[in-house]
Amino acid sequence: MNLSGDIIIIEDDQEDRDILQELLEEVIENNNYDNKIVLIADSTKVMEYLRAAKESPFLIISDINMPKLDGFKLRQQIFEDQDLNDKCIPYVFLTTSGDNVDFMKKAYGLSIQGYFTKPSDFKEYQSLISDIVRYWKVAKIANRVGYPY
Repeated sequence: MNLSGDIIIIEDDQEDRDILQELLEEVIENNNYDNKIVLIADSTKVMEYLRAAKESPFLIISDINMPKLDGFKLRQQIFEDQDLNDKCIPYVFLTTSGDNVDFMKKAYGLSIQGYFTKPSDFKEYQSLISDIVRYWKVAKIANRVGYPY
């Protein structure tokens, strides 16, 4: 994981993308982070973006329920791509599906690093996004200590 790499938001809903962008911009500014936010509305474009990226992204935050390619199938594709999987890019789901136990089991079966419900309260949403980013800024990841990504 590249601490200054892109934070990728995979979200098909424009309003949800706008909110996430606003929240992430605030977190980045308030903490003097140097990450760039990349918004991807069409989940079928993610693999192309990841393969073409010159540097490893910092974090992927993905919705689950998306047309064409849902978050589960996308995560499976990334997980099965050895080059991308070796980069140890944290992948978290941020969803409106709430406490759907079947979804959670399926998600963690795909080796995701987090499953979060989108809060309806704006302050809670701010806190959640801040906590997710801060966590990954200090987490120990294999490629930080041994891989040249």
